[in-house]
Amino acid sequence: MTKQYIQVAIPVPMRQLFTYSVPEALQQPIIKLGERIVVPFGHRKVIGIVIGVENENTFEENKIKAISARLNDNFHLSLPLVSFLQLCAHYYHHPIGDVFQQALPVILRQIEKVDLKPPMVWHATDDIAKTDIENLIKKAPKQAALYQLIAKQQGISWSELRTLGYNKSQLNALDSKAFICEKQQENRSFNWQENALNTEDKLRLSAEQAIIVSAINNTVASYACHLVDGVTGSGKTEVYLQAMEKILQQSKQVLVIVPEIGLTPQTLSRFEQRFNVPICLHHSGLNDQERLNTWFNAQQNHAAIVIGTRSAIFSPLHNLGLIIVDEEHDNSLKQQDSFRYHGRDIAILRAKQLNIPIVLGSATPSFETLQNALSGKFTYHQLTKRAGKSHQAKMALIDVNQEQMEFGLSGTLKKQIELTINRGEQVLLFLNRRGYAPAINCQECHWLANCVRCDKSYTLHQKQQLLICHHCGSQKRIPPQCPSCGSVRIAPVGQGTEQLEEKLETIFPQANIVRVDRDSTRRKGELTKLLQEVSDKKYNILVGTQMLAKGHHFPDVTLVAVLDADGALFSFDFRASEQMAQLLIQVAGRAGRASKPGRVLIQTNYPEHPLLQDLVHNGYHHFAQQGITERQQALLPPFSFQALIRADANYPSYPDKFLREMSAHNFTDCEFAGPVPAAMEKKSGKYRYHLIIQSKSRKALHQAILEILANVAANEWQNKVRWSIDIDPMELSW
Repeated sequence: MTKQYIQVAIPVPMRQLFTYSVPEALQQPIIKLGERIVVPFGHRKVIGIVIGVENENTFEENKIKAISARLNDNFHLSLPLVSFLQLCAHYYHHPIGDVFQQALPVILRQIEKVDLKPPMVWHATDDIAKTDIENLIKKAPKQAALYQLIAKQQGISWSELRTLGYNKSQLNALDSKAFICEKQQENRSFNWQENALNTEDKLRLSAEQAIIVSAINNTVASYACHLVDGVTGSGKTEVYLQAMEKILQQSKQVLVIVPEIGLTPQTLSRFEQRFNVPICLHHSGLNDQERLNTWFNAQQNHAAIVIGTRSAIFSPLHNLGLIIVDEEHDNSLKQQDSFRYHGRDIAILRAKQLNIPIVLGSATPSFETLQNALSGKFTYHQLTKRAGKSHQAKMALIDVNQEQMEFGLSGTLKKQIELTINRGEQVLLFLNRRGYAPAINCQECHWLANCVRCDKSYTLHQKQQLLICHHCGSQKRIPPQCPSCGSVRIAPVGQGTEQLEEKLETIFPQANIVRVDRDSTRRKGELTKLLQEVSDKKYNILVGTQMLAKGHHFPDVTLVAVLDADGALFSFDFRASEQMAQLLIQVAGRAGRASKPGRVLIQTNYPEHPLLQDLVHNGYHHFAQQGITERQQALLPPFSFQALIRADANYPSYPDKFLREMSAHNFTDCEFAGPVPAAMEKKSGKYRYHLIIQSKSRKALHQAILEILANVAANEWQNKVRWSIDIDPMELSW
């Protein structure tokens, strides 16, 4: 038998494939691309993915190691997925083994034999008496709602129920009363059935919506990128649902990407109501076994719809017919460490590769996407009116210099909060700073409690009685006196959501107040529970960070207030004003979503600032057009292309010298900015520097990166720094 050699992707930080020989005993059955194998690497054995098979070898025979084992299981990657991952590794100049690692659940990255436990799902018991159901509704309405959901779906997993906000005690109670029973999930390929569509909540489309659905349906057999640019509350989700109908009716799969786990429950809920088809979830809230089940169900065509955060784009869907990226502008779609891909961009790449349509949805499209739509690269659709009887909330600026302020609230705002609560409506107060206060200081000598490992102050968390650094995670107790002068006059500086919640309780003692931020929603299922309680009108005032700003539907919120809008007005980052505008519009979109009129108040020290004036009086689209024109004049993305090389080390001179040597090369059609210290130069004890490479030509930029990578081995400082390349960076503060 002829000798056989294979090219293998191994999860190590090296931008290359590795060659191994295949012993005769392991050559049958025929080795396939995308197969998982066990290979020796150094003093250990690792899982590798077969990328190429050859009969000849260019290396010395005694240097070639043989593979240790073939796993010969069902958990292999398809040829289109292998090709897609190679494209991603090539575009982002990232180690190929690490890219392939992203496409595998944790369990499949391990050598141990995979124990694929058949997923268990819940079914409603047959022949439950009508009187028993009526008694359940009276005595335990939450259990009754859970029972009705299970009866409707007949085969719903615990991970879906947990995402929808139900808990184990409710499930166990129904199980003990024999209302429901657990069965092994039937693993069969998805085929559209007549009863798979629930038309009860299907809405009649407006003329604008109908045109968009029709345009998407006309491109189901080929690649097309559709931007659905709709004001908040305009019914984008209904457009997604009705566009999915045609794809599912062809027994094809749909992938839905949402930016954050917080948006998964409401997306899942809408989809469960409309489609009686197998739906799988993919996000960081699942355990390893649940992720493996999602991966396997996607690969075996058992899942009709996969809903997930950015990494769901790597799901092995073999019969994919449509990709939907909701809130396409959101920065959460960009991975900010290790493999720094953008979920939206590679979703477009995957749709193009598979020759299928992709839908991008947003009320505030990113400038890059908007420019692609305006230039004709994407099909541009607009939804200009809100669905039903709701109207766009009016925005107004409050000049805090002219107001009497109390705990960060102006007199005008306090009055409006009181009037809103008295009408039985809800108020949302937005402050994008969690914790009690962003710093503490001594009022005698002005000492500031700074983190010794970072160039930032500690954030005060009053309830925990701790100072916590939000950058490196270090914690310390609140000092009883100033370590510099011994004074006991230590006070918080500034205001966070925890302090705002406390102060509101004193100003509005009659109101029920809830805080929604990362601190108050740490426990699994807590966010879903709080959002449900808000919908049930248990609270009058909602205090929150940007977790509350995105996509949530609060029909009784009629007043939204942004307490501090000035942070991004004078930022060094050219994207700061765009992100500020997107956040303000998204927050404003939570107001007046039902028939009640909404109002948005923005507190600022700079009410005459042209950016705020333009956004408030002319709206996001005019603001975006102005911003795009400015970018064009300054030759900034999307009219040029950027790569950001980051380097950090224990001493500031090392990353500086490393990047300086990199920028010494002469590249045609490329400009360099830096090296310069990062905005926060020191983080977690490391000194950090940036080098930005910019070019009008994407090809020239990538050519420059390839030359830099070819020369990096000769850089005398490379072993003294940790460095990475970020193609199309979204975040320059790092």
